[in-house]
Amino acid sequence: MTRTAEISRETRETNVALSLTLEGTGAGVRSTGVGFLDHMLDLLARHARLDLDVTVSGDLETGGHHTVEDTAIVLGQALDKALADRAGIYRYGHAIVPMDEARAMCAIDISGRPFLALTGELPPGSTGGFEHELLEEFFRALANNAKLTIHIALEAPGNAHHMIEAAFKAFARSLRAAVALDPTETGVPSTKGML
Repeated sequence: MTRTAEISRETRETNVALSLTLEGTGAGVRSTGVGFLDHMLDLLARHARLDLDVTVSGDLETGGHHTVEDTAIVLGQALDKALADRAGIYRYGHAIVPMDEARAMCAIDISGRPFLALTGELPPGSTGGFEHELLEEFFRALANNAKLTIHIALEAPGNAHHMIEAAFKAFARSLRAAVALDPTETGVPSTKGML
């Protein structure tokens, strides 16, 4: 079974086209106009084992906010579509990832209930067109649109690049575990019968 999705979203602020395959290798091209976001999406695809193509044009003259948030919205919608009824998945995933002096933890539940808890503080500033406060905006939009419960803790302070990269890698590893197909699960992993 190959789980795939293609989503496009056009607003007055951005135009996003995205395709993903959950059973992937990290293949694809990420081109958002925000260099650091492209780098984070590369990491996400590689460590989550997704094939991911993303093309975004946006109003970068106003900053990266709309591009980052809208990319996450579409990525979340694509994950939601690719997961369909969630039958046969492990559902939960967690990871702790060090990145030199920084460390991040992520735990996710493909619950159908959108929620983001992000703890720890990033230093103010911007890296490669990605304002540090956009880490929270990205994961909130992703959680809301993929219907995920996401807990991310920035556990060890350090270089902002390393902290954000650790968070993305921890999320990717958690997602990889949660979306994996469980050979012992015959239906939806919930006593409710649906997620």
